[in-house]
Amino acid sequence: MINKIIDAICIAVDKEFNTTPGSYEIYTESIEQGLEEPCFSVFCLNPTNELFRNNKYFRNNKFCIQYFPSTDEPKAECNSVLERLYDCLELITVVENETTNSKTRGSRMNGEIVDGVLNFFVNYNMFVYKVEVPADNMEVLGIETDAKGW
Repeated sequence: MINKIIDAICIAVDKEFNTTPGSYEIYTESIEQGLEEPCFSVFCLNPTNELFRNNKYFRNNKFCIQYFPSTDEPKAECNSVLERLYDCLELITVVENETTNSKTRGSRMNGEIVDGVLNFFVNYNMFVYKVEVPADNMEVLGIETDAKGW
């Protein structure tokens, strides 16, 4: 589910910022070299899964969206991007399977600029159900032994 949420975040950010194709690169893996600014990086921070009741679990999914600015005024650029991220990540569409999409609301949104890079945090928390798949009927296994008189 985390990868599906990351995909939904990337789609929302792309829709908001890439008015011309390729304006902003969006990375979901670590980049050692060759980071082309301006760009975004999206990753999940310490997800948790806690039993709520029976087969119902609460998942706390905190995400960080980093923005690497490209102008000579990085704080002003980051503040502008921050405002747009609040809007475009408030409600994302998570594609669960070929036929099911679900709207997921972001919470605890906040941002901070550290060393000229915007770190935007948002939680997409949810309840999930663990569905137990019934086992197929197993074949009967018979055991024959040569033990006599026991």
